[in-house]
Amino acid sequence: MKTCPFHPKPIKNKASILATFLFKRRSWLDGLYDKSYKMKAGRVKMPGFDLHIINDTKEVRRMMVDDVDNFPKSSLLHELLEPLLGVSVFTTNDEVWKKQRELLAPSFELTRVNKVFNIMNEATNELILKLNKYPNNSVIEIDEYMTFTTADIIFRTIMSSKLDLQNGKKILEAFNIFQDTTAKFAIGKMFFIPNWLNMMICGNKRNKAGNTIRQILSDIIKPRYENIVNDNYNDILSTLLKTIDSKTNKRFEFDEILSQVSMLFLAGHETTASSLTWTLYLLSIAKNEQEKAYKEVSEYFSTNILDINAIKKMKYLSNVFKEALRLYPPVGFFAREVRKECKIRDKTVKAGAGVVIAPWLIHRHDDYWDNPHEFDPSRFDRVIKKDTYIPFGLGERICIGQGFATQEAIIILAHILKNYKLELENGFIPDIVGRLTIRSANGMRIKFIRRNNE
Repeated sequence: MKTCPFHPKPIKNKASILATFLFKRRSWLDGLYDKSYKMKAGRVKMPGFDLHIINDTKEVRRMMVDDVDNFPKSSLLHELLEPLLGVSVFTTNDEVWKKQRELLAPSFELTRVNKVFNIMNEATNELILKLNKYPNNSVIEIDEYMTFTTADIIFRTIMSSKLDLQNGKKILEAFNIFQDTTAKFAIGKMFFIPNWLNMMICGNKRNKAGNTIRQILSDIIKPRYENIVNDNYNDILSTLLKTIDSKTNKRFEFDEILSQVSMLFLAGHETTASSLTWTLYLLSIAKNEQEKAYKEVSEYFSTNILDINAIKKMKYLSNVFKEALRLYPPVGFFAREVRKECKIRDKTVKAGAGVVIAPWLIHRHDDYWDNPHEFDPSRFDRVIKKDTYIPFGLGERICIGQGFATQEAIIILAHILKNYKLELENGFIPDIVGRLTIRSANGMRIKFIRRNNE
């Protein structure tokens, strides 16, 4: 019998519009009901927004691969994220997106496995030193450590600078506020709440949180931007500073660089932190799977040093991580909109309507997975049905950092498993919320038991 980890039990029937507004603003997961996990398509009609949820994988491929021009990134999503990410490649479309993607291409070369392995290893060793300071058998709030460590790694990768504790706390607190207020602000938009009132309720707080993060990044970027002649770093920021647009023969403006760095930093650490926390949770409640992963990890450690060539060999640990991404995809939904009126399955959908492709639902759909709510890493030894596993997206806009994130996760997980047995704190139940990413609102409390190199 496989472990069935906790997930929010859906309500039996679809919530009314009023109930959605009053009680479902905390997390979009709260609005799911039984049929959400069985349907191939559904519709949520709100006063100011028409939203279609698509679980049919044929339609998903059409929207994300075959007919992407008619299903661009959501303009509402861009509006929601702009205070933090500016006009960045994450939410832009068409020629603007293509230009930004082209200009960013040289930077992505610096995220290759062999170039960042040492950075990841160093940051992970520092994480283990911090964990070692706790008495044996301590219950640790591990979500905070996963978030700080992944933020530190991407910080070093982008700007050759360690993330200090003070700025780290400011960024993480600000992003938590940004996530919370953005979810509420979005509901306000969908229910035609006047903009001045929506801003007063949560918009101003949201903008302040976004500005806090951008200011911290700006303080690092500005001196290097203004002294580019003497910039001798070999990092992503250096590449961005020196990249020239072949058409205009100009480099990025400062605000453009700040927006791209904000996007790379937030997307580069938040999603991986979420995935790592959920992976540790799954291992902490599944002893057999944890011990199997530990035995594999032990085979590839040499005198407590993890070799770069070992990463690709850890097949079982990789399957554990893949299964965590299936059960708890870091981005639970991909937001698109319909550019021209079209048919989706047997329904006519008007131009301007919103479309949500939800990995959370597709990954837990009975038609695509056997025992979908169970934790079973071995399922990735079998052939996975086409387009049913999309934690990193699909098509031309698939996450370009998936290799970076996967390697980072395997390194961190391997080091933790080598040093510790994991047990979930007695009575702890994660409070799963879906906002920009899927996190546990009450953190993740896990007991760390030293292995003493057994």
